[in-house]
Amino acid sequence: MNSDRRVVITGLGVVTPVGNDLVSFWKNLTEGKSGIRKISAFDTSGYDCQIAGEVRDFDPKSCFNNFKDARRSDRFAQLAMAAAKMSIQDSGIELERVNRERFGVLVSSGIGGLKTLEDQYSILMNKGPSRVSPFCIPMLISNMASGLISMEFGLRGPNMCIVTACATSNNAIGESWRMIKFGDADLHRLDWSGRVWSDESFEPAQ
Repeated sequence: MNSDRRVVITGLGVVTPVGNDLVSFWKNLTEGKSGIRKISAFDTSGYDCQIAGEVRDFDPKSCFNNFKDARRSDRFAQLAMAAAKMSIQDSGIELERVNRERFGVLVSSGIGGLKTLEDQYSILMNKGPSRVSPFCIPMLISNMASGLISMEFGLRGPNMCIVTACATSNNAIGESWRMIKFGDADLHRLDWSGRVWSDESFEPAQ
């Protein structure tokens, strides 16, 4: 344990209603552009509220090495994978140069695969239990996003999911900081901010 160990954020990746990459996200944010629009993902005619912050023009297949993995993943996990890939690219980290046993993943989610739960429940009620997907549970559990990211990049360090409603991202940052600060890992992937590691273990590419 080294209480003087520094922890820094070196890579960012975002998929948001304001932009699906860091450059467009920051540009739209600083220009005051809103991501709130009329909902297009489903029919809102029966709802009093018909506006929301919706991620648009997102292709999940581009985020996975195997496109079948995208089909077997809930949307929340697809968004997490996209942000993870962007943050690795932004950080300049070379995976071949690091000890993946010391590279952790922590993804926080307030709910997890809610769309999968809704879709499979509808299938159960309308078509019967034999038509429910065998991937239902793996797709909807909250920790599947961190699991998919670790498998995609071969990361074998601490793997965790924090579910604490609206506080979940803050808790994820704090827990990742603690794991690195006190020596459980040297590198960590966060749900929204990308690569976090100690400056003792790796020198980012310039």
